[in-house]
Amino acid sequence: RYPNRWIGREGPIAWPPRSPDLTSLDFYLWGYLKEVVFKEEPTTREDMENRIRRACEAIPRNVLLSTVAHFQRRLNYCINANGATFENLL
Repeated sequence: RYPNRWIGREGPIAWPPRSPDLTSLDFYLWGYLKEVVFKEEPTTREDMENRIRRACEAIPRNVLLSTVAHFQRRLNYCINANGATFENLL
């Protein structure tokens, strides 16, 4: 049904499990969104949800490109460290 695609654990590519250093959302984008959303304190839950939605829709192209560039750099550090901790190299 899904030829040449892997969905599940222990796939053909060894990926460090639960590695926030390699997850773009964890190491970069969430911080950016948090800064934008909470620039002013949301007044209600609905206000916060709307701010999050608007912030996601308005992410500038350069922020997305920067996120990808950071991810590629982190992948290289991970490869050079043979999958070991590399945060000290950043």
